Amino acid sequence: MSTPRDTSLSRRARANGDGTVYQRKDGRWEAAGYVLAPGNTRKRIRVYGTTRKEALAKLTEKIAASNRGLPTAAADSTVGDYVTYWLGTVAVHHLRENTHTRYAACIRLHLIPGLGTKKIARLTARDVRTFLDRLRTTCQCCAQERDTGRRRCCAIGQCCGKTLSPLTVTYVHSVLKSALEHAVREDELPRNVSRNVKTATPRPRRFRPLTAAEARQLLQTASGDRLHALYELALRTGLRKGELLGLHWEDLDLDSGTATIHRSLQRTRTQGLTVLHTKTLASERRIALPTECISSLKIHQEQQQEEGQEAGRGWTDNGLVFTTPNGKPLDPGNLTRRFRRLLHKAGLRTIRFHDLRHSTATLLLEQGVDLVVIKELLGHAHIGVTAGVYAHVRLRLQRQAIDTLGGALGSTDDAPDNPSVTAVVR
Repeated sequence: MSTPRDTSLSRRARANGDGTVYQRKDGRWEAAGYVLAPGNTRKRIRVYGTTRKEALAKLTEKIAASNRGLPTAAADSTVGDYVTYWLGTVAVHHLRENTHTRYAACIRLHLIPGLGTKKIARLTARDVRTFLDRLRTTCQCCAQERDTGRRRCCAIGQCCGKTLSPLTVTYVHSVLKSALEHAVREDELPRNVSRNVKTATPRPRRFRPLTAAEARQLLQTASGDRLHALYELALRTGLRKGELLGLHWEDLDLDSGTATIHRSLQRTRTQGLTVLHTKTLASERRIALPTECISSLKIHQEQQQEEGQEAGRGWTDNGLVFTTPNGKPLDPGNLTRRFRRLLHKAGLRTIRFHDLRHSTATLLLEQGVDLVVIKELLGHAHIGVTAGVYAHVRLRLQRQAIDTLGGALGSTDDAPDNPSVTAVVR
């Protein structure tokens, strides 16, 4: 039985530009009006609601945004138009600048060339799956004509077969899902078709953390470096590079031996070196400082004060713990180069600076430290992240435990029938 039409409300006069609101035969309310669309054009959109008030509120919100100069994607927009609109007016407000830059590159290099002309309302799961399969198998030099000017590779008929990694394909897929998810929330699409497409889980990046002997060798070599305290903190606490470089003296309590982590130094395209909040809420944490770190930080503080006195007016006082000799922030790229030279001086294999963080977690696991404690120390959002990244270590520990048990069960010596009361199985 259909709902009686509210003729008094549906016929109510509205001012020019406010759109129209009326009740459909199926009982739902529909509101339609003209808004600003991508490309500086105006298009008619339709929104729906279970009540007149709900439909009118949705339309009023879109018209108000349009009047502020924010384009609203219409159902007949292309994928290229919509993802451009989404990136410039929606995602820009909740993404960090470096993440926004990566999203923009992903849209410019892959989404627009591959799906840009497809109508967003007619996009199907098959279209998305075909697009992702093409990314996996097509040489990107050929697809984007990268070597035309240099007359190399595909330009001279010798395809290099350079395809995207599974991790990059998954990243492109996630950007598309995020954009279409917003289209669903805006009532532009009934469902997010990209969610029906499953991509292969990329294999985790292999890393070779430092062994305990290598870590000791690195710290011994770094003992004469002006950034010795930084390497101590990196290896003994697992702090990220940006967290180390963004650390302020006011974040440290050397008397109680604690550090508050809530900032990160990043290089952005528009602002250069800038201190930002940590990426996630879980990354904001308070950690205990090892005794060795407290001692090296006190020595570093004295050295920094001496550098400030020598620099005089040339010293930049910004409160950072780790700076250049004249007090300016340390560039993450320069730290990476210093770290490589330190590895070479110590006679160690080349690893990434981030692998110091992996080394910390691996050594803690091998010492039997609980996974929950390691998660809190590293600032992971979920314990599943910690468990997944260091699965290889846990498997090795399981093997050691099984071998130990096997030795006990296989022993025929005069072993007691009952285990010691001090042995606790966790």
